Parts: sequence; structure tokens; C-alpha cells
Amino acid sequence: MKLRFIIDKSYEKRLFKKRRDKNDLDELYKRSSAVLIKTKRLYQEAWNKLNDEFSDYVEKVTGRDWFYKTYQCAVSVRVPGEANWGNAPKIMRWWRENPYWARANTAYELIISHYFEIHKRHYGNSRLTDGQIWALAEIAALALTSLTPEAEKFWPWDIGYHTCHNYPHILDLQKKLKTIFLKRKSFDEYIKRGIALVKKYPKMSPNGA
Repeated sequence: MKLRFIIDKSYEKRLFKKRRDKNDLDELYKRSSAVLIKTKRLYQEAWNKLNDEFSDYVEKVTGRDWFYKTYQCAVSVRVPGEANWGNAPKIMRWWRENPYWARANTAYELIISHYFEIHKRHYGNSRLTDGQIWALAEIAALALTSLTPEAEKFWPWDIGYHTCHNYPHILDLQKKLKTIFLKRKSFDEYIKRGIALVKKYPKMSPNGA
């Protein structure tokens, strides 16, 4: 898998239209053109130093190949982070981060997208809502970016199975899945046990449970 950083105003505009945000991004993109171009280059240079190792790591831990050869990360003027819920090989990160710090957050969004693809293609009969799959994907991303020796090597300055985040309603499930992840015999076992657990949270979504 290769990740390419891009600038895509139309993609971001579609996101905000979906969210009913009425602010016009055209002027903001115009004013931010120079910093977006520079950020795209710096993010790409920093990411390239671990792309292949990270790609192999995710395939090894999840037991699934990446579903696309190339993924894109759009550098955003407004959106801190955006994963794709299994619809396309595209994520989003905003321009405001240190390029090396951004690597962990970029990896996080990629893992969420990969988890959604795994679920869609191999667990389509789970009868989970998108919100429930999202919760499992978020927690899996936390696990893969913190609970392994490889993760400690990738970003030693930001290691930790964080419980202080924007989604306090997933904490109970997150804590239960930590032990399951650490003791898993396979990632498929981890997924299956997560599916069974998340069914106890029928109203799970990014907006709350």
C-alpha cells in the first residue's frame, strides 16, 4: 500500500455540504494555497519514511491485505481528521500538525478505513449499524496504534491506549476490547468478539450512544 497526500477542495466541500455547514471554503482555500502545498510536501516526506513498514505491519496484524494499492490523504483547511467508512481509499487530515506527529493520526484514519473494508467484505452478515462498526473501527485503530511493539517504534512520543478523546461513550467497550486484543489468537477472533460486545450498544454512533 502506498499513501499519497493530495489537495482536494471539492472533496472537502462535499463533506461540509453533507454536514450542513454553510461557510464557503473557496476563499479559505485561496488564502491557504501556499501553506497547503508546503504541508502536503512535508507530510509526504515524513510519511514516506514509514509507509512500507506500516503497510506490512497492518497486513500482518489484521491478517488482511490492503484492499487498494494506493490510498489518498487530502490535506484539509478545516477538518482535523476524516476516515472513509469503506467506500473509497481516501482519508483526510488537516494541515496544522507537525509532519512527524501527523503520522500517528494519519495511520489512525487509515486503520479505521481498513477495518470498515474488512467488516464490509467479510462480516457483512453481522447486522451491525454503521455506528456500531464505527465504534469497533475506532477502538481497533487505538489498539493498532498503541498496544504493539511496532506502534511504540513508529511514534514513541505518542504511545498510549488513550481514554481521553472525543468519544467518551465508547470507553466501556474500549476497555473490554483491550484485554481481548492483547490475548487474541487472531485478528478475526478480536473482530468476532467485538461484534458480540457492540450489540449491547445498539445506538452507538460518532455523535453519542
